[in-house]
Amino acid sequence: MNRFIFLSFLAFTFLTSTLSYSQIQDVARWTYAFSKTDVKKGETVDLVFTAVVDNDWYIYASDFDPDLGPTLTTIKLETNKSFEIIGKLKSINPKQKYEDVWQGNVRYFDKKAVFKQTVKILTDNPIIKGALDYQTCRHTNGVCVQGNKDFEFKGIKVVAGIAAPSETTVGAVNQEENKTSDEATSAPAVASSTDSSSTIPVNTDSVSASTTATIQPVSSEDPAAGKSLWGFALAAFLSGLVALLTPCVFPIIPMTVSYFTNQENGKVKALLYGLSIVLIYTLIGTVVSRINGPAFANFLSTHWFPNLLFFAVFFVFALSFLGLFEIVLPSRFVNKMDAKADRGGYAGIFFMAFTLVLVSFSCTGPIVGSLLVASAGGEVIKPIIGMAAFSAAFAIPFTLFALFPQWLKSLPKSGGWLNTVKVVLGFLELALALKFFSIADQVYHWRLLDREVYLAFWIVIFGMLGFYLLGKIRTPHDSVVEKVSVPRILLSIVTFTFVIYMIPGMWGAPLKALAGYLPPQSTLDFDLSKRTTGTAKAASGEVKKYADLFHLPHELDGFFDYKDALAYAKKVNKPVFIDFTGHGCVNCREMEARVWPDPEVLKRLENDFVIVALYVDDKTELPESEWYTSTYDKKVKKTIGAQNGDLQITKYNNNAQPHYCIVDNEGNLLVPPKNYDLSPASFASYLDSGKAAYKGK
Repeated sequence: MNRFIFLSFLAFTFLTSTLSYSQIQDVARWTYAFSKTDVKKGETVDLVFTAVVDNDWYIYASDFDPDLGPTLTTIKLETNKSFEIIGKLKSINPKQKYEDVWQGNVRYFDKKAVFKQTVKILTDNPIIKGALDYQTCRHTNGVCVQGNKDFEFKGIKVVAGIAAPSETTVGAVNQEENKTSDEATSAPAVASSTDSSSTIPVNTDSVSASTTATIQPVSSEDPAAGKSLWGFALAAFLSGLVALLTPCVFPIIPMTVSYFTNQENGKVKALLYGLSIVLIYTLIGTVVSRINGPAFANFLSTHWFPNLLFFAVFFVFALSFLGLFEIVLPSRFVNKMDAKADRGGYAGIFFMAFTLVLVSFSCTGPIVGSLLVASAGGEVIKPIIGMAAFSAAFAIPFTLFALFPQWLKSLPKSGGWLNTVKVVLGFLELALALKFFSIADQVYHWRLLDREVYLAFWIVIFGMLGFYLLGKIRTPHDSVVEKVSVPRILLSIVTFTFVIYMIPGMWGAPLKALAGYLPPQSTLDFDLSKRTTGTAKAASGEVKKYADLFHLPHELDGFFDYKDALAYAKKVNKPVFIDFTGHGCVNCREMEARVWPDPEVLKRLENDFVIVALYVDDKTELPESEWYTSTYDKKVKKTIGAQNGDLQITKYNNNAQPHYCIVDNEGNLLVPPKNYDLSPASFASYLDSGKAAYKGK
């Protein structure tokens, strides 16, 4: 029966591995066409802009308050004597909603957007071209992407004859409106030197109206992005199974089942009972998702306050599981719900489920809280999915045992092993709490929890867990362990093996299996793994900005300022390898520990590129003379991280980390960017393609 302890260990370990970063790409594919192909001189025609938007994304319309915040869809036509602009750009049947982040109503399109601009044709061969600016956002996590497209309309036939007077009159009447329209559609692009619509230069200068060609941007892939939600749901489901094995829940199962076996329509009520449990927990996830809106994503992941708050929450949960105290809800509230459950009927079944949730809170609260903290990254759907998966695992046994009461005989008896499950979870919660403190420590450069200090804590915590499993340590509610069972011996072996694996990390061992969860190797005070062969290439005579704050892994030499890197690359005639990274980026550390050290990858990084690491979550405030207002979100960028993040969004159309770009000396992309990819061979091939593209320029 102690095998359940091992399940709990795996569930919580797996939970921590599900945090990842999603990649942004251009999700709108545009086509262009005239509303009619034959016109007369002086006749009007509509320029039709159609965007097909990926599922779960939407695009803003052109006809709401431009000062509200988001980027409206606008066009800037290059005016000439062959045509005349009539009126403003029109959005055809957009939807409307209130967005909390902007505190106002916005108009938008799902799946398909249609815009029309009326022009009057003045010559036989009209030249109609310009630029299109727009913004797409994702429903589930609020991530937004700026887009910019160049277009040219061709293929219209100007037939003999003159337009009817009524149409000409309409054009004259709208000349004054046209001036306003021209001003409105001349909004500047996000960045004047940026091709922000795609990740590599694509020839989209001319699009024939007769063929209505589609411009398909090239985007990088992030294998972790598609897996994170499924992985999180699985971790939540396993956590629900773990919650069943706690002392507050496990003994309730036989009592609950016996209640339904003596009821009329007992099986139906048992199903309703299970569904009620799922509904209650899912509602909790829904409330959290509303609070956990997209505007808070960066704040929650990098700011010191939420990270220290989460550290405190995990620490308190750990103390509760270890037996220092119990987290309980007010008895008055619990008794009130219990009284409603006693009324019977189907409504009583719901309150009975609610009572179970309340009375088991002292054991399930820390697990549920941990799941909600893990999903706190600005996402809307993740807390809901997490609670639905957790409650499904939590509710299934109650429902199944009520439907098949004979299965109760196979259940193990309650006993001291239930408290063992709680204590093991307490040790794990204590270890996980340090991750949140570590993020704040790195972002703000406190240097309180460097790599060796972090590892020392984990070695002690898991060492004590191993001794606890052998019965050498007892907590307040533990019974005496007279004999150590085989499962406890096996689990203690696994735990002590993990401890021994971590010990060399105190002196520089890379510990690749823990790469995403440990502070960077550069924070070690004493690192025996440092290379002494002098193979790293130094940027001779270059004074590197921010070198006192940041360090590249594996003694690689490089820069931490974008402009300095481009200037040096021009001097030495090499392409630039940009690493958009973050202190709190788990996947970044994993790439640096498992891919970058590969001999073929490391050799290329050292010899073929100028490396620049740009931390997007660093909170170091710059002198006021270096502040600027972003063209993307109109906010003043005061810190190193804010400016690096703004550069990544406006110039490279992405805000995922890790995000790797190979560019020329002017910052132009040479090949499509690359994200999280644990294949060294694939990464080496990517570096080779960038080098070849640079030589071919």
